[in-house]
Amino acid sequence: MRPELARLANLEQQLLGTQPPVPEAEWQRMLLLDTGLAADAHAQQQLYAGLKLAGRRQLRHELEAIHSGLYGPVAAGWLRRTTARLQQALSRWPRLRPKP
Repeated sequence: MRPELARLANLEQQLLGTQPPVPEAEWQRMLLLDTGLAADAHAQQQLYAGLKLAGRRQLRHELEAIHSGLYGPVAAGWLRRTTARLQQALSRWPRLRPKP
């Protein structure tokens, strides 16, 4: 693996907490001594935060679309039309008419 990719993989593992390659104290020391690593770590953290925010916005948009599909004016219109058709059908059969 190229050194840049290995560095990025180690950085990602350390930030995400999946099998960190070095202990936390050693990681903090590396960040203090290597300003490039600190800058890369900060940029990667900002990228993760942006991806998380974009994911939340996308999920909220999808949930709003589902909600409007289920409870929006189109769904309510369907319910009204279906209820009207059922009432019309029930009025044709006297023994199925609702009792007042």
